[in-house]
Amino acid sequence: MTTLTLRPADQSRYDAVSLGEVMLRLDPGEGRIRTARQFTAWEGGGEYNVVRGLRKVFGLRTAVLTALVDDEVGHLVDDLMLTGGVDTSMVRWVASDGVGRSVRNGLNFTERGFGVRGARGVSDRGHTAVSQLRPDDLDLDSLFGEQGVRWLHTGGIYAALSDTAAETCLAVVKAAREHGTVVSYDLNYRPSLWKSIGGQARAQEVNRELAKYVDVMIGNEEDFTASLGFAVEGVDEFLTALPVAGFARMIATASAAYPNFRVIATTMRGVRSASVNDWGAIAWSADEGLVRATQRDALEILDRVGGGDSFASGLIFGLMTGRPLQTCVDYGAAHGALAMTTPGDTSMATAAEVLKLAGGGGARVER
Repeated sequence: MTTLTLRPADQSRYDAVSLGEVMLRLDPGEGRIRTARQFTAWEGGGEYNVVRGLRKVFGLRTAVLTALVDDEVGHLVDDLMLTGGVDTSMVRWVASDGVGRSVRNGLNFTERGFGVRGARGVSDRGHTAVSQLRPDDLDLDSLFGEQGVRWLHTGGIYAALSDTAAETCLAVVKAAREHGTVVSYDLNYRPSLWKSIGGQARAQEVNRELAKYVDVMIGNEEDFTASLGFAVEGVDEFLTALPVAGFARMIATASAAYPNFRVIATTMRGVRSASVNDWGAIAWSADEGLVRATQRDALEILDRVGGGDSFASGLIFGLMTGRPLQTCVDYGAAHGALAMTTPGDTSMATAAEVLKLAGGGGARVER
């Protein structure tokens, strides 16, 4: 078994809490953003999607640390999070200036893609409330010390929003570790977020410092290379053939540099088209070594956004409930695969469906 020391559930108000931005996703369905006349509204955010899955799919007690502008859009996002069952009592509400000059809520327009047309995301998230969230805006001693949190999840998207966000992220992961909370972090490197605030060099500076406080590190090969500077020989082969050997070399480098990593995990995606991907995952732990999930080649996809976040929530659920690492990575890969069969950032799967697919079940009709 992979050894992670979690706070006792009966001494913790929350099983898992996320720190990150939650945006309003506007989805044109089967069409294009540039020609749309109507959009479906969802909520989504890399860090939030994980705890939303842990709550809605796996039934854990979760909450979100974020900030929203106190206007109609902010309350729409809040209502969507409440529908997902996530506790929003710690949302920091910021007064609106009326037009969004100084603070605003983030928007994310997302095309699903199909066939030769790739998925496309157009975010509108400058000067958002959560990018201005400061450590002293949060009562971290109360949250982690008095109320109790078993698991904190955050990541590189939130840390890239601003220098303030990076500072807040560091303060939160430090406080979590001080109070015995397990910390997971998804590197989630996005060049567009870093390019105006120092680029890859700044990304590595921020993420290398945060990595010192992480127990479970998640990211693909590009994430580890860009965010932490761990190069993998044969990158082209790694991305196309997905060899276990490449990831094993990366693990050896990462675990030596950060002995605090108890688990390292990644999804491995081969893109045949926007609607057909090869999908797999690998994980390593200091206790159990390297394991690989069932490989699903030619997986049909409706909406790829959020697949990696659902992988993370399935993996974390397995780790939190004491499953062997092989089971954990199979839960993660199965949940990610199922999440990509439905629209929106967040999962519509059930725990029973995840466990069935992870156990080798198929897609035969159920009556």
